[in-house]
Amino acid sequence: MSQSRVMRGRKRRRCRFTISNPPVNALAIPIIDGLKEKFAEATRRNDVKAIVPGKGGRFSGGLISMFSRKFMEPVISPSCLMYLELVTNAVEDCKKPVVAAVEGLALGGGLEFALGCHARIAAPRAQLGLPELSLGVIPGFGGTQRLPRLVGLSKAIEMMLSSKPIMSEEGKKLERRKPWLRSLHRTDKIGSLSEAREVLKIARQQAKKTAPNLPQHQICLDVIEEGIIHGGYSGVLKEAKVFKEIVLSATARGLVHVFLSQRASSKVPNVTDVGLKPRHVKKAAIIGGGLMGSGIATALIMNNIFVILKEVNSEYLQKGIKTVEGGYS
Repeated sequence: MSQSRVMRGRKRRRCRFTISNPPVNALAIPIIDGLKEKFAEATRRNDVKAIVPGKGGRFSGGLISMFSRKFMEPVISPSCLMYLELVTNAVEDCKKPVVAAVEGLALGGGLEFALGCHARIAAPRAQLGLPELSLGVIPGFGGTQRLPRLVGLSKAIEMMLSSKPIMSEEGKKLERRKPWLRSLHRTDKIGSLSEAREVLKIARQQAKKTAPNLPQHQICLDVIEEGIIHGGYSGVLKEAKVFKEIVLSATARGLVHVFLSQRASSKVPNVTDVGLKPRHVKKAAIIGGGLMGSGIATALIMNNIFVILKEVNSEYLQKGIKTVEGGYS
């Protein structure tokens, strides 16, 4: 649940929200409800002069809880619209200063929430990223519009298309200190329209080469371009519409399945929960010394594991040994 407390002092008073949903403070429906309620309360109260959302350890891993095995129903639930309304209206349009206090990580919807605040402070080595494209979708809560306006168009595209986070130290250099200004209203980091279109053109060409079978990359660039041409709010509306469509695509289903399977493999009943540890391997046998077999043999030998290589005849065996020797050298 979301908690709050008022920090009192002689000269200033601030209301701090604590997001608590271990292990990564995912923004589940109860958390979103709690945040909306607390923001409404803090906005009404005359003794609250500023609002500071945050949590020690981890800020928020976003709305990862909505990606489940059932998948369809929770993703398109009203909670998504509630969260978009929270970030765009309650937070960004709040008349009182809202400062996100980031520690540990702010990923996906968690970072989008922080981007909607009027300012951000972060602890050293905090991770900041929008990894949605790795799940076959795009950022759906303002990330495609606010990130380019805060860190620059080229860097924002790089972060979204690669799904790789940056550290808070780099984020500080990119954003720096600016006056209290809603991020959707900023244009100083985007450049002229012609410059922005050139950046998008290059990004599209690169995406065609590196991700030819992943439609979410081009779709994400389309949504970014919408906001650059018609304004941030127009971009947010298109982002929300496209997100609800792409989240049901075959690509998204497949990549979410991979993601959930990887998470499940790290917690195997009667294996990982009872403290079992793998035995130390001293010897390995490989059947076939072709490309794959010789590569495996090389990796094992380089880790001081004795290898027996079996082939169908001596000619193939010698080829396999020479390949291993070459790789080892």
